[in-house]
Amino acid sequence: MPRLFRLGAIPGATPGTWIDRWRERMPGVDLVLTPLSVAAQRPALLDGEVDAALVRLPIDREALHVIVLYEETPVVVFAADSHLAAADELEAADLDGEVRIVPQDDVLPALVLPSTVAPSFAAPVDTGEAIATVAAGVGIVVVPMSLARLHHRRDVAHRPLAGAEPSPVALAWPAERTTPDVEAFVGIVRGRSARSSRG
Repeated sequence: MPRLFRLGAIPGATPGTWIDRWRERMPGVDLVLTPLSVAAQRPALLDGEVDAALVRLPIDREALHVIVLYEETPVVVFAADSHLAAADELEAADLDGEVRIVPQDDVLPALVLPSTVAPSFAAPVDTGEAIATVAAGVGIVVVPMSLARLHHRRDVAHRPLAGAEPSPVALAWPAERTTPDVEAFVGIVRGRSARSSRG
């Protein structure tokens, strides 16, 4: 039986290029991609459900090794016919009085937009449902760019939110389970060639 390397990935992560390189370099080790919610990313690592994972920060780093890979720009998602579409980039002041929908799986907990208004209805279960609500002409949602692309619809549009803190995506794995396969994947995401040594 071939070995398995189980890679978790949060919504919006796009590990395709790294998976292709893995298959070229590690033909004897099957990589299994496991979708993870942000809420489940740390438990999945600590419980051994995955060997490593592409996670969204912040994450409790205790007992984990974490390497930041890239940062994403938060964007405002709104109905395609909204007046917000007139701008190439939005400022917090542009959102005065807008109903901001925050889904239960929100990944930007630190983002504060005091001039927006809370909705009169319960928070949608997930980002997809929140964006569907926005598409119906109700409110705005602020998400990292990859989630706006993941849930893209013709009846919504998005613009970057100027001045918002970026949302980092990282590779994480349990510190006590730094296996040769994990080290191989770390080398791939860091861009090391197949011949290069660690470091």
